[in-house]
Amino acid sequence: MKQLLRDRKLLAVARPDGGRAVPAAFLAGSQIVKGLHGTLTVLFDCGFDEHEALRWLFTADESLPGTPIEALCKHRGTEVNRRAQALAF
Repeated sequence: MKQLLRDRKLLAVARPDGGRAVPAAFLAGSQIVKGLHGTLTVLFDCGFDEHEALRWLFTADESLPGTPIEALCKHRGTEVNRRAQALAF
């Protein structure tokens, strides 16, 4: 898990106790949600930092509908990545 965080294939949130935790929404069983790594790459390429990427993934988008992470969980990664790429322009 630590290597996935270092490689930015996953993100973790800060917990009140000072620790870090991966949001459950990023996992489908024991696997990373399909398309998450690619979406994170697009967001980082657009200049997002980890905090901004987390916020974007969990912010409702009327055009999806729902949040980008919910769309990824429903195998709509192409739509999510198009919206992420649009942020760069």
